[in-house]
Amino acid sequence: MQVPLWLALIVVGWLGVKLIRPPWWLIVVLLLGGYLLADSVFAPLIDSTVK
Repeated sequence: MQVPLWLALIVVGWLGVKLIRPPWWLIVVLLLGGYLLADSVFAPLIDSTVK
């Protein structure tokens, strides 16, 4: 069975919010920070580190 990545991320994010209950500002900061880092000069460095 193959699950799309977007669906897996939604499920894991939903479970994390329900079980750990982080503050909403932390969720917003992580999402916005990840979005901004993905489009920055650090993107190739992050990509090579992850691979």
